[in-house]
Amino acid sequence: MGSPNFVDYVKINCRSGKGGAGSAHFLRTRSNPRGGPDGGDGGRGGHIILKGNEQLWTLLHLKYTKHVKAENGHPGSDSLKTGASGKDVILDVPLGTIAKNAETEEVQCEITENGQTHILVPGGRGGLGNDHFKSPTNRAPKYAQPGEPGREEWHILELKLLADVGLVGFPNAGKSTLLSVISAAKPEIADYPFTTLTPNLGFVRYRDDKSFVVADIPGIIENAHQGKGLGLRFLRHIERNSLLLFLVPADSKDIKEEYFILLNELKQYNPELLDKDIILAITKSDLLDNELIHEIKQDLPEVPSVFISSVAQKGLTELKDLIWKQLNKSQTD
Repeated sequence: MGSPNFVDYVKINCRSGKGGAGSAHFLRTRSNPRGGPDGGDGGRGGHIILKGNEQLWTLLHLKYTKHVKAENGHPGSDSLKTGASGKDVILDVPLGTIAKNAETEEVQCEITENGQTHILVPGGRGGLGNDHFKSPTNRAPKYAQPGEPGREEWHILELKLLADVGLVGFPNAGKSTLLSVISAAKPEIADYPFTTLTPNLGFVRYRDDKSFVVADIPGIIENAHQGKGLGLRFLRHIERNSLLLFLVPADSKDIKEEYFILLNELKQYNPELLDKDIILAITKSDLLDNELIHEIKQDLPEVPSVFISSVAQKGLTELKDLIWKQLNKSQTD
């Protein structure tokens, strides 16, 4: 079973606030019983706003929030007083959240930084008071603008995990085991397919207080790009990773073929994924002797590669060195 606490997709109905009406008031005092127009403007309707929050890693808090409604703006009043704006509704979302229009599928924004905000649905503008409509030929306008209506729209919020490194491999390739060894993350580990049903993030410490973030994402299977297995739920999470770490176990029938099957799934889903830096790690290499390792090296794909064993703590320092080198290369290219 996947963790019920990880939610990466929600659909919500958003209704922004209506703008307040302008006032058609006239100044009336004992000394000036026939004063001119002094109606103030209406207040703006409340916005629906998304805000990045680095403390969140899931959309769970919005799972049961089907309707979000902002406050209407308040009407203008006498003495040119503008009505108060309606209260905005701010929806905190994890970094990596994409907002789409549910009808058109158009991407409206991507929240990638802590504190970043985006007005998802703007509130209606407040109406102008009658003071704006006075003129030499009409010194006493008895009308004012109504406020603009708010907007009601359905939106999809979709989370794509932000991580430096995304682990790519078939089920049981050793992704969760690796993450548990090189970071403080504690993913579920067992010897059966699809142990990992939800993404896990691990914070990996490197030399001299450096660090990087690794995402262990549900295992890929052939034809995942068509939605098979965990399909598209898996694939969208690797779009944001700077570096892809392919994991193929040493006991695979054909390491090179397995690598190219994984590569093809990424290409079929989104060809741009192949523009990312790739590292190949041969896992469970404690099963190999030096002669077998030398033989396998002769037929590996032309990408940076390393032989590792999470259980035997073999090759992990070399792996982290290679990851750090590739990440810095990506940032300086």
